[in-house]
Amino acid sequence: MEQPKKKTKILNYINVFRGLAILLIIMGHTMQFGSSDSLSHIINCEIICGGTALFIFISGFLFQHLAYKFEYKNYLTKKWTNVVMPYLITAIPGLLFCIYFPIAYKNSFDGLNLYLQIPMLLSIGRVHNVPTWFIPMIVIFFIFSALFLFLEKKKVLYKLLPLLLLLTLFLPRGVAEYETTLGLSYFAKYMVYVKYILCNFVHFLSLYVFGMYCSANKPIIDKFYDKRFWIWIGMLLTSALDVYAQVKYQYSNYTVSKIFLTMLAIAYLKHYDEFILSHKKTNKTLDFIAKYSFGLFFVHWYWFFVYNQIFDLPTVMPVVNGNYLATFDAIFLRFAFVTVASLGSLFIGKFILQKFNPEINTRKFLGI
Repeated sequence: MEQPKKKTKILNYINVFRGLAILLIIMGHTMQFGSSDSLSHIINCEIICGGTALFIFISGFLFQHLAYKFEYKNYLTKKWTNVVMPYLITAIPGLLFCIYFPIAYKNSFDGLNLYLQIPMLLSIGRVHNVPTWFIPMIVIFFIFSALFLFLEKKKVLYKLLPLLLLLTLFLPRGVAEYETTLGLSYFAKYMVYVKYILCNFVHFLSLYVFGMYCSANKPIIDKFYDKRFWIWIGMLLTSALDVYAQVKYQYSNYTVSKIFLTMLAIAYLKHYDEFILSHKKTNKTLDFIAKYSFGLFFVHWYWFFVYNQIFDLPTVMPVVNGNYLATFDAIFLRFAFVTVASLGSLFIGKFILQKFNPEINTRKFLGI
């Protein structure tokens, strides 16, 4: 009987990509500036927002890369241990913020009985820890994992990519801001967030399948590098069109340009993989960030909130007297603080857990 092919080699370029992707996500949250309808704010968001697309691509890529050992029940068990459990544990600070600082933290469910409120918050993610709406959504991908592999085996999945890309283009990410839930009943508020998660699942489905496609056809990544000039043009063109659409029609879709950014990033990282590996300090730093990426995803919003409370800052930094240089310094300082504080708290948390039990799997608690 033919033995299944084992893919034991660590893909360094994907590992580095994962580290860079989480930094872009943190930038998207901490480095927004300008009034919401200003051109500077729209361009700013076009550049730094939408990093979730990169994370989704990586998830699909790694899922397919490890599909040789896929067993549905075991797969779901591992995802419960390594994704859902750390999500539930790292949710504790957010739940406390929701309870004790409901106005400042914009808790849409303030006043609801805690025995109902906490399960609702955990099932949608978006309120108690804004970035973690990703977890309920990615769980849907986990549930359909066997179907993805079945369709891939039947050579159907990748033929659906053009249709899925059209869905990404014409079905933008959902809207579920605190302000959109004001005046609604608790159930109606909850359904706003549920709709948001389901909408985002459909919106990002193309990125997940595209990640699987690139993993199954890794030589195509080299072709991305060969065609990088045209991919650059595609990214700049779609970014410009998105900025125009937002100015003219209040429609934005950061994901389309991020598809091109994903192609460029993975192409450059694979092409220069040996160069990065040869610079051990640089690669070690990037590897450290990559290993802490999931933990960073879980905790950075808390440090963002704390920083804003300490210095009495809004989520989106205003430009005072047209001084963009000072504004950039301020948002970069906030980004640096949030990143370093998040890494530090995770490192300390891991150290404490291992101090109590050297054999403990800290991924169950912190995602690292």
